Amino acid sequence: MPVDAARLVQLIRDSLPSGETIGIALSGGGDSIALFHLALKAGLRVEAVTVDHRLRAESATEAEAVGNLCAGLGVAHAVRIWDHGAVSGNLMDAARQARMAQIAEWATARGIAHVALGHTQDDQAETLLMGLARGSGIVGLSGMRRHWDEGGITFHRPLLEVGREDLRYWLRDHGIDWVDDPTNEDARFTRVKARRALAALAPLGITAKGLAGVAGYLAEAQLALRAQVRLAAARHIEVASGALRIGPGLRNEASEVRRQLVAAAIFWLSRAPYMPRSKDLARFIDAVITDRDATLQGCRFRKDWLLREARRVGRPVPVGDLWDGRWVVAGPAGTVRALGDDGLRHCPDWRATGLPREVLAVTPAVWDGADLVAAPLAGLSGAWSARLDAPCDLFGLSD
Repeated sequence: MPVDAARLVQLIRDSLPSGETIGIALSGGGDSIALFHLALKAGLRVEAVTVDHRLRAESATEAEAVGNLCAGLGVAHAVRIWDHGAVSGNLMDAARQARMAQIAEWATARGIAHVALGHTQDDQAETLLMGLARGSGIVGLSGMRRHWDEGGITFHRPLLEVGREDLRYWLRDHGIDWVDDPTNEDARFTRVKARRALAALAPLGITAKGLAGVAGYLAEAQLALRAQVRLAAARHIEVASGALRIGPGLRNEASEVRRQLVAAAIFWLSRAPYMPRSKDLARFIDAVITDRDATLQGCRFRKDWLLREARRVGRPVPVGDLWDGRWVVAGPAGTVRALGDDGLRHCPDWRATGLPREVLAVTPAVWDGADLVAAPLAGLSGAWSARLDAPCDLFGLSD
């Protein structure tokens, strides 16, 4: 079917900043190849990066071919390799996380502040179907974000309004080749199942365009709901020494407000790559509003406090390194690990902090072997200090 090529080029111009180098995540597949060529036709200055996941024997050759394409067009290109070894659990999600990390590292090293990804309207619709399968709340049904900031880089998805077949028609019309990844037809993977389900729903008039539109409506609703969650956070949450005190009034908030607030709190505390499963989160929230002890995803709720679970805190690190994914201790040399109950006994002034022992026990302390040297948050600081490397951005709260 005919595609308005001028509209595609203008969409890129409207979506990506001019005057700056744009990083293109270039796999060699149809979506990213179309994004790459459209960005060039839009007159943007681009560099490209290909992540070789080393999951298929052909991947190195395909990455090399992408490099040759870029070289022929005078575009700087880099290949990043995911050196993964054996992968347990969800392979596709692990690959996605690794890919984003590799792209971010490359962009940072190149001084590139904007990176474009080739996700399409079909990806948006498939994401909505996958959210339905998981029983997600409104956040999980709001689809992919059009742009977001992470680690000093702004990521963009300028093609979310364009269908996958429209891009392929445009590529064929311009005589541009691409590579089809066979894993995109492997029904073991959830996204492939969603893709096939979407095709099966077509006779009902349920299309990628329609579902992407629904995701857009839900994203707008989520923006309005987020304002309510921010207000609830201000009313019911207090941040102290890396933990969160939850007021009893939270039980009076609407269930979806409670759900989003507690989910965001757990995500901040645990720094986990995944949000909790819906049924596990519901169980945990029920414990919070009925004041019962509970644990979830490396976090613990006890007597109004949401804190790190002692047995799940990070491994020891040298002073100056990131500990438990959140803390940086500054000062003379030493080893950082959790204060623990044993360390707390060597902090005579800990009660003056006004914090429960459970909260202080999972804060960072400096050790010399078995000897406690400093506990900056428990009244034994000396020459050391501790700060959160990831301040609580829980809907506007800060420590």
